Amino acid sequence: MSRVGKMPVAVPQGVDVSISAQHITVKGAGGTLSRAAHPLVSVKHDAGRLVFEPADGSAAANAMSGTMRALVHNMVEGVGKGFQKKLTLVGVGFRAQAQGGKLNLQVGFSHPVVKEMPAGVSVETPTQTEILIKGADRQAVGQVAAEVRAIRPPEPYKGKGIRYADERVALKETKKK
Repeated sequence: MSRVGKMPVAVPQGVDVSISAQHITVKGAGGTLSRAAHPLVSVKHDAGRLVFEPADGSAAANAMSGTMRALVHNMVEGVGKGFQKKLTLVGVGFRAQAQGGKLNLQVGFSHPVVKEMPAGVSVETPTQTEILIKGADRQAVGQVAAEVRAIRPPEPYKGKGIRYADERVALKETKKK
């Protein structure tokens, strides 16, 4: 059995999990997340824990038990605490401004770039050069952060662009004569 799949998922106070044949729904302070249950994995809810077991002895069922456990763990953690990604802008005149559900970026183009946030994802700008993307769905938060970074990825000579807060950009040396 999968090592990840063997570990039970602890359900904290204030988080409600409902399991049906087709869906697993998690409700909490951060919102409601739902995911389709995989037919090769059986999910049991007992004493504040979720246990995932393969339905049969196949390798696919074994792999899916670990995958489903990880996905549901992220759902439980997301509605409880939430997820966030921090981006920083490096460059002269680079600015970001959050306006409701939109992110307005001025990153060296001749025009401002406006990025619309999807449902369930919010954006904040503590300073003009910091962007904080928050939400309950880990995949959605990571995807939005990657899309914002792709607007102006860090270039390798000066390091200018949008980067993750913990990202290291390896700078290249300029061409010598």
